Amino acid sequence: MIHTLKAYQYRGVFALIFAMSSIAVMGADKFVVCMAWTPHVDFTGYYVAKEKGFYKDAGLDVQIEHPLLTTSTYEKVFDQEGGCDAGVFSLMTAMATIADGRPLVNVFQTSMNSSYMLVSSKGQNPLTQKGARMGVYTSETNYLTYILDRKYNLNYEYVFFASGINVFLSKAVDVASMVSYWEVLQLKEAGFKMPEHTVYRFADNGYNIQENGVYVKKEYYDAHRTQMKRFAEASRRGWEWTAAHPEQALDIAMKYLRMNRERSNRTIQTLMLKEVLRLQTNMETGKREYRLRPDMVRLANRLMRDARMLNRDVTYEELIGKKEQVAIPRPWLTE
Repeated sequence: MIHTLKAYQYRGVFALIFAMSSIAVMGADKFVVCMAWTPHVDFTGYYVAKEKGFYKDAGLDVQIEHPLLTTSTYEKVFDQEGGCDAGVFSLMTAMATIADGRPLVNVFQTSMNSSYMLVSSKGQNPLTQKGARMGVYTSETNYLTYILDRKYNLNYEYVFFASGINVFLSKAVDVASMVSYWEVLQLKEAGFKMPEHTVYRFADNGYNIQENGVYVKKEYYDAHRTQMKRFAEASRRGWEWTAAHPEQALDIAMKYLRMNRERSNRTIQTLMLKEVLRLQTNMETGKREYRLRPDMVRLANRLMRDARMLNRDVTYEELIGKKEQVAIPRPWLTE
């Protein structure tokens, strides 16, 4: 009888705990954010913020989603059936979207530098390979590559690929646009030699434009300003914890990769996280600042307008939600 009584007491305690936790989740503000692509360690800080309870501490029930091969983050945010409140976009993508009449607001910024590089598979200077087959991502508009192509009349023939280095190593392309925290690391691991003259780093040549940040539609931002501030604070907490505990953070990221059946090894993911954290650092101050830089917004405006990718400047104030956004249609990139 005593054991039975204790069992009922324990069940009652467990039921109370479960009920309290359920109430806590029900009382939290639901927020669905879609990453830029499939699970990888470049999203580690968000995974950490969720797994360590930082979002919960901020009163948020954050759900992290990833686009499928047949959908994009853009569709997940803007289509009625997409179901996402926010998406991870590059600065240039956000600016083009705003200019096209779909207002966005940056609520959290991780990238402080451009990770993009051009790498030649022919052992040549990418800027001398006129008419070359250029590999570019299908999941991201390759603005900097297009800008460079137009400026120097390179007349690249574009070949689209999802990710990885197979298209490069098979010589299906002569040059490829890739990021320093993924394909470049894969090439190094594969033993591919990349002499300096065969590599073009955008960040070192006057094209250092911030990349990924979290954006929401302007109307959503106006209705949820307090929640967005809490999301930013909790996300920053997640990334700062990641920088302080990279091995433990990587354990969490690898869990997400396994859950989504992403094939990779810890060695390459360790190098990837190290590079992602480096790219988050302001090279002038040596600090991670988690903010949009007005000077980089101005640079992006100049580069995109010179290449006829924008018909008007998209201001820093617009991007952070302090100014109304006005749409002026832009011409097609191929014009």
